[in-house]
Amino acid sequence: MSVAVESIARPRLVAEGAGVGVSCRGVVKDFGDGQTRLRVLHDIDVEVMTSELTLLVGPSGCGKTTLISIIAGLLDPTAGDVELFGVRQSKLRGRALVDFRAANVGFVFQQYNLLPALTAAENVAVPLMILRQKRSTALEAAREVLAQVGLGDKADSRPSQLSGGQQQRVAIARALVHGPRLLVCDEPTAALDAHSGRTVMELLRQVAVEPDRSVIVVTHDSRVLELGDRTIEMADGSVVAPGVESPRHSEVA
Repeated sequence: MSVAVESIARPRLVAEGAGVGVSCRGVVKDFGDGQTRLRVLHDIDVEVMTSELTLLVGPSGCGKTTLISIIAGLLDPTAGDVELFGVRQSKLRGRALVDFRAANVGFVFQQYNLLPALTAAENVAVPLMILRQKRSTALEAAREVLAQVGLGDKADSRPSQLSGGQQQRVAIARALVHGPRLLVCDEPTAALDAHSGRTVMELLRQVAVEPDRSVIVVTHDSRVLELGDRTIEMADGSVVAPGVESPRHSEVA
């Protein structure tokens, strides 16, 4: 997807053209201390490729959300390290980490997390304004991306005027407007009916998967598993299947 945001001053601390977008090595995560300490991730080794839609699956409480939070730089691991496009997360601290995440990571959430007082275009423009883009230019780019997700005629609508599927499309546009190298989606179809959920996943395949981007989708929705290229399965805080190609991926290859 091509978005005209040339004037964004973004910290591109990444190596272009890498086949492996995300690499986790020995990732451990504990919560609490002493007798209350709980280990929720156990020595995770996994890679997420570019040019693919990777599904992260497993039962509730198995550590999926914790793992993607560490990958996205929202949580620090207790041990181990994560590398995004050649950059080790442990080497980034404070403002450098915040700027890196703002420029290189996009998020799509189950509950959309749209600001109700803002229009669709204003919601989509938020990441660009965080990156200190001029409001007029940010809104222009936002309208362009909304058109690409099929909501060009809804740019001035507020979330309350949109269906659940349309709100998730706005959320996808917001996650992509700044051209992130990593897109993380946490249960993006959970609040949608079967038709809307499949439409959202097909849209992610269409507009998010690119040669220089990794896309991770956490899902419990068995209806959309066939739309992934690769599936990573977790159980009890461990990866039990580190990246099985889907039948769809094998057929395309």
